[in-house]
Parts: sequence; C-alpha cells; structure tokens
Amino acid sequence: MAKKKPRQKPFGQLLREKRMEKGYSLRKFAQLVGVSPTYLSQVEQMNVDPPTADRVKRMAEILGENVDLWTALAGRLTEDLPEIIHESPTDVADLLRAVRGMTADQLRKLREQAERMKKKGS
Repeated sequence: MAKKKPRQKPFGQLLREKRMEKGYSLRKFAQLVGVSPTYLSQVEQMNVDPPTADRVKRMAEILGENVDLWTALAGRLTEDLPEIIHESPTDVADLLRAVRGMTADQLRKLREQAERMKKKGS
C-alpha cells in the first residue's frame, strides 16, 4: 500500500502561524508586504485566494521561508517556471510526469546529476 503524504496546512493558516511565530503584528507584516491589513487578514482566514506569486515571494523572504515551497503552497508558480516550461513544453512535461512519485532523495540525486550534465555540456 502506498504511503500517504501528511496533509499540508492551508496557506492562510500557515502564514498566520509563521507571522505570529516571528513576532510580526498583522499591521506591521501587511506594511512590509505592501498590502492592507484587511486583505492580509482575509488571506489568513482563507476568505480570499492566496496572493500573487510576487507577494508570496515577499512574504516568504520576510519570514525566512523557502520561496519555492511557499509559492507552491499558495497554488502559484515562481516567475521563472512558465518561461522554462515554454522553452521545451513537451520535454519538460514528459520529465515532470516521469519524476512524479519519486522520493525527495531521488529527486535531489536527479537534480545533482542534471547539474553535472549541464556543466559538462557548457
């Protein structure tokens, strides 16, 4: 039987927990991100969709969190990924389908191998 992944907390809940953990008031954090406190509260309460990738990136940076992870949790893509996909749409899609289900360790090893291959090719 396949092992189930633990359920990830909703973006808004995680955002609120991390913001409070770091000691930021709602008002101060909203100011740092460049949004209204009302909007930030709505995001944390999951009454609106998560913010844009740019805003999520800013939030992750302020909180010292991984930008790629937080962007994915918000259901967004970092700004570089669409361009990468469009460069070789079929190959990238095939690659993503092939690696689906691999462990984090397998993905790390594959990434390291890809980096070595890229270095040799240049």
